[in-house]
Amino acid sequence: MLYLGVLIDHIWSWLKTLSEIQHMLANRLRASRIAMGWTQQAAAQRATIAYRTWQRLENEGKASFEDVIQSAVALR
Repeated sequence: MLYLGVLIDHIWSWLKTLSEIQHMLANRLRASRIAMGWTQQAAAQRATIAYRTWQRLENEGKASFEDVIQSAVALR
């Protein structure tokens, strides 16, 4: 599960660059989605974000802050 507060604390404890944070976020989202047995399309629908946004989150770790939060809520 992805809890934003814990995630942020964890990120700042060992990551230093934006690129590292984005890569870690992408990996965590993908792992959480797969663990739940969801397709990217299903995850995007549950998070109420566009499918392309979900793909960009998983591939690049990039999206608006609101979309990242909606994704985290959907995966909890």
